[in-house]
Amino acid sequence: MLQFQVRYFIAAVVLFVTEVLIALYVHDTIIRPYIGDVLVVILIYCFVRSFFRVPVFITAVWVLLFAYTIEMLQYFNMVEKLGLENSKLASVVMGTSFAWKDMFAYTVGFALVLLVEKIMGNSKLVRERTQPGRAGEEPGPGSRPHHKN
Repeated sequence: MLQFQVRYFIAAVVLFVTEVLIALYVHDTIIRPYIGDVLVVILIYCFVRSFFRVPVFITAVWVLLFAYTIEMLQYFNMVEKLGLENSKLASVVMGTSFAWKDMFAYTVGFALVLLVEKIMGNSKLVRERTQPGRAGEEPGPGSRPHHKN
């Protein structure tokens, strides 16, 4: 389950740098609020997959639920309730205002993760090869091939 995967780590670093650049230099009404939210789901997904070999779909769903949870905490003004309204870090990480459009952007990020993984050949969205003999796997050495007639 614990396995470092370089390609996901590189993707996470590139996405993190992109997010920082967007936060620092882009002050528009499309890229910063919406594209940034789409990318953050992909960033978190790639970061998790960098260290854990967990099936694509399960990882993507958990990341989406995490993003939804953070957004719901914004709805309940959690930064303020925790007394962190003067903390720039808390405000940036948790956010300060709920928006349904953000929920939609997170969902788009989730869909893009699944689409890219499918295109990249990780089409087994629910189960990945972790142990021989699981459904959908090729027979191992010494086993009899299964032929269709």
